Amino acid sequence: MNKRAIGMFDSGCGGLTVLKEYMKLMPNEDFIYFGDTAHLPYGDKSPEKIIEYCEEIVKFLITKDVKMIIIACGTASATAYEYLKEKYDIEIRNIITPTAQILEDKSIGVIATKATIKSNAWEKAIHSFNPNANITSIACPLFVPIIEECLIENEGTPYFIKEYISKLNIESTKISSIVLGCTHYPLLKDQIQEEVGFQVQLIDIGEISAKDTLKYLNANNLQNNSDHVGTIELFASDDFESFKENAKKMGFKI
Repeated sequence: MNKRAIGMFDSGCGGLTVLKEYMKLMPNEDFIYFGDTAHLPYGDKSPEKIIEYCEEIVKFLITKDVKMIIIACGTASATAYEYLKEKYDIEIRNIITPTAQILEDKSIGVIATKATIKSNAWEKAIHSFNPNANITSIACPLFVPIIEECLIENEGTPYFIKEYISKLNIESTKISSIVLGCTHYPLLKDQIQEEVGFQVQLIDIGEISAKDTLKYLNANNLQNNSDHVGTIELFASDDFESFKENAKKMGFKI
């Protein structure tokens, strides 16, 4: 048993979609979440800058005595995970590997930020477990700003979804599942599903990550006391009020 909190971070509010899945599966765990709102979106930053931002967050979370750190960001997972894992003596987990392990489809779509797509992290991870998969990846750079600026219900949003999804050429590529490769994207899940049709499965990486981490906690006897009621503590690097409002809209009681 380990009563310390689980640390988690993202470039902004997108990782809160991951946190919600963790809270569902692990209601007895405490969480400390950091949204790097001063530097979002990560998707248009250089790998060097992303690593720099992530390292500062990891240092902060370590000062909070967390028992492990979840990179609840697709871009950071693709860019900074290997560096952070090698440098710091704390369990750090990304959100790409757990999903890649279970994808058995022959034709898979991946939508993510520019930086993630450029890194080829999803292709490498999926092919390491499913070498025969045909993968079509596209960047959707406007999705994160749309979400962070609370424009999900804006009349222009369906247009951008349609423009990006059309690049997957679902009919010709015969894609049967699409990975929502950025943790912001589940907030557009209903609209994306409407665009691609219900014959295509949308893969929510947050839910898969939560299941994978729960197995790890149980296997290593790191879970909190089952009688404990979990808490969450939120931090942001800038404009905490806007971050807090986004969190409230996502159902967090703050």
